[in-house]
Amino acid sequence: MALALRMARGGAKKRPYYRIVVADSRMPRDGRYIEKVGTYNPMLAKDDEKRVILMEDRIKHWLSEGARPSDRVSRFLEAAGMAEKKARNNPNKGKPAQKTLDLIEEKKGKAEAAAEAAKEAAEAAKEAAKAAKEAEKEAAAAAKAEAAEAKEAAKEAAKAAEAETPAEEAPAEEAKEEKAAE
Repeated sequence: MALALRMARGGAKKRPYYRIVVADSRMPRDGRYIEKVGTYNPMLAKDDEKRVILMEDRIKHWLSEGARPSDRVSRFLEAAGMAEKKARNNPNKGKPAQKTLDLIEEKKGKAEAAAEAAKEAAEAAKEAAKAAKEAEKEAAAAAKAEAAEAKEAAKEAAKAAEAETPAEEAPAEEAKEEKAAE
C-alpha cells in the first residue's frame, strides 16, 4: 500500500477548504483517508496563522512510515521547516505557448507590413508633390511661353497693321491724284 500525504477538498462552491490527510494513493482525492493531519484554508490572508495548520508529530510519524507528500503539501512542510527545500527548476513554465509565439510573430509581420505600407505611402506622397511642383513649373513655363508667343503675335500683328495701313493709304492717295487730274 502506497501512502500519500495530500489534500482533500471540502467546502462550498467557490469557497474551498482543504484537509491535509494521509491516504492510500489509489483512493479518490476526496475519498476515504487514513488520518487527518492538518488543514489549509486558502480563503484566509497569507499571513494568517490559521491558514495552514499542521500536526507535526503525526506528519513526522507518517513520513517515517513511508508516506510521500504531494507537491503542495511538501511546500507547506518546507515552509514549516519539517522538510528540506527542494530545488525546483521548470524553465518551460515561464515560456509562452506555441500559439502565443505564432500570434506574436503574426503581429510583428502585420506591424512591419503596415510600417512598410506607410513608408511607401509617404514616398508616393513625396513623388506626387514633386510631380505637382514639376507640373506647376511646366504650367508656368507654358504660360510664359504662351505669353511670349502672344506678345510676338501682337508685335507681328502691330507690324502687319502698320504695313497694311500705308498700303491702303497708297491706293487712296492714287485715287485722290486721279480725281485731281480730272
